[in-house]
Amino acid sequence: MKKTIAIAFVVMGLAANAMAAEFTGFVMDQSCSKMAGMKGNADCAKKCIKGGSPAVLVTDDGTVYKIANQSAIVSHAGETVTIEGSLKGNTITVASVK
Repeated sequence: MKKTIAIAFVVMGLAANAMAAEFTGFVMDQSCSKMAGMKGNADCAKKCIKGGSPAVLVTDDGTVYKIANQSAIVSHAGETVTIEGSLKGNTITVASVK
């Protein structure tokens, strides 16, 4: 019985980690995300992402999240969006973008 309960808690914990969360921020390129003066520069974000720099999400508090599945976000370069996805470390796997 104790073993069954322990297994149930482990499974519930893993399921909770896989649940989606929402992240709101500005989609910009990874290189420029390190420069405070570039925050919110939509033209630069579009140009740099189109040029091959990976897209990242920069939140209002300055947190920079990498994006695992780039194809889900590159069309939103230079936009403020809300991403629903799962977080592992500092990388979001995008499920949807609003």
